[in-house]
Amino acid sequence: MAKESRNDKRLVRHRRVRKNLHGTPEKPRLCVFRSLKNISAQVIDDVSGTTLAAASTLDKDIKLQVSNGGTQESAKLVGVAVAKKALEKGILEVAFDRGGFLYHGRVKELADGAREGGLKF
Repeated sequence: MAKESRNDKRLVRHRRVRKNLHGTPEKPRLCVFRSLKNISAQVIDDVSGTTLAAASTLDKDIKLQVSNGGTQESAKLVGVAVAKKALEKGILEVAFDRGGFLYHGRVKELADGAREGGLKF
């Protein structure tokens, strides 16, 4: 029997969290995705199925500030950037979706950066 991969286990955790977490127009979902080299975040309205704001270490303005997208500093910059874009659209409060990742390291830094940027969750 094949061993379950780490990503398969993460997807199981993500489905378990998403059963109870839904983004509404009043309180959209801040979804985080972390890879080895980059991190990205999206503010999503699940009712209409649209992405309201997004930021990533692959964005040009963030890529110029950091040499490596897989660091805690770059995650914090992404959090601040997504918060700024969300505030421009009038979004003040979000539901945090860690995407099945553990809440520490880069995921925690992204959340802290979003809070510093002005989002509440």
